[in-house]
Amino acid sequence: MISVENVDVWGFEHAIRGMRNPMNSWAKSDSHPGGQAGYQVGKNDLDLMGRLHLAGQPHRKYLRQIFVSLDITAPLYWWKEFDTYKVGTTANSCSTMHKIQAKEFTLDDFSIEHLKGESLVIMKNLIHVLNTSRESFNFLKNKDYWWQMIQLLPTSYNQKRTVTMTYENVMNILDYRQGHKLDEWNDFCSELLSLPYIKELREYEVRK
Repeated sequence: MISVENVDVWGFEHAIRGMRNPMNSWAKSDSHPGGQAGYQVGKNDLDLMGRLHLAGQPHRKYLRQIFVSLDITAPLYWWKEFDTYKVGTTANSCSTMHKIQAKEFTLDDFSIEHLKGESLVIMKNLIHVLNTSRESFNFLKNKDYWWQMIQLLPTSYNQKRTVTMTYENVMNILDYRQGHKLDEWNDFCSELLSLPYIKELREYEVRK
């Protein structure tokens, strides 16, 4: 299970202006405020963006100046893989260290859509143990019960993080995670493909 909310994209104006600096070609720019992400990218600018994208990372520095912020709720097993992309990304997460005892654990707190039969029974029993430890910790303030929650918490536990990254990060994720065995990666890639002008830029790779 993965959920993406509160998506915000910005930076097209200064990224395009900087993209044209090497050839002093600002007069050819045909973008203007409005449209997607508060900026409408013109045909000339989009064509140059696509060609630079195809030329490789040394030439597509403009991607590093376009930013996207989004709230992601996903299981810990997915976040472990996402952390591969720490370079160029910033994330603030809900804290299991400080707030694990704040609310009762329920099945909705975990990604369990593929659990069946005995596995689902075991998960329900584990949630019961977590809640028993939670109640004991909240009542007695004995850290031993806190440790029971921390060390028993499965990687299917869903955590929310607010993530900021660049369009370069977005392209790298799409390059390496589309078609992944985890449903969460495929769903996340679908969300990234809906960002402004991502599909248009990816189409240049098809032409290649």
